[in-house]
Amino acid sequence: MSPTEHRALLRPTAILDYTHPRIEALIQSRGWRRLPTRERIAAIYDFVRNDIAFGYNLADDLPASRVLDDGLGQCNTKGSLLMALLRACDIPCRLHGFTIDKALQKGAITGLAYALAPRNIVHSWVEVELDGQWLELEGFILDADYLRALQQRFAKHQGPFCGYGVATPDLHAPPVEWNGGNTYIQKDGINQDLGVFDDPDRFYARHGANLDGLKRWLFQTVVRRWMNRNVARIRSAQSSHPPQAGSQPATPQGRQ
Repeated sequence: MSPTEHRALLRPTAILDYTHPRIEALIQSRGWRRLPTRERIAAIYDFVRNDIAFGYNLADDLPASRVLDDGLGQCNTKGSLLMALLRACDIPCRLHGFTIDKALQKGAITGLAYALAPRNIVHSWVEVELDGQWLELEGFILDADYLRALQQRFAKHQGPFCGYGVATPDLHAPPVEWNGGNTYIQKDGINQDLGVFDDPDRFYARHGANLDGLKRWLFQTVVRRWMNRNVARIRSAQSSHPPQAGSQPATPQGRQ
């Protein structure tokens, strides 16, 4: 990576607003900058994965500081926070954009919310540079409590799983823990590769967010609350609860 490229992948943007006082306060309180590089990435990754619950924000293109305030997020918003924290701690990173089939979200999103969702949903993961290699980080999207609830709910399921925010070959052993390599939780639902971007600002400027107009207004004012209540119910369910009728997972669709 050239010095110019390195600087571009560390700079703040409107979305990656890591100079915000609350982001800086978080970094100082956690002491991440004092950690060796690998441990630094691991600590930030685990924070975004588990301290920021899986859920739905007002929009995909929120500033990272707003995602931190919300305390929840999905692939795009949690990815923005992850990138902001990494860059603030001198870890170069970039965004890789995709679309996913909305079947991946069925179960986490139901009823009117599912009907409003576009067939192809804008999706992204974060790529981080470490020791001259680019690593793909996607496994941070679902917090451990939510994923554990799904594993209990579908304890007898074997083989590919697609639904409830998951698209993976094995629900019970998805590669979500960061140990120096790639992590995934929705990869098998990808149906279009939109390329690599220096930052989410450029990605959304080109490809937009998932909803606009009346659908965006309905989502922000009403539907999002339904979705987050549903996710919260799934997360808090006991293992003795049987799956809901019609909630069996679909077969994931591979990338095209």
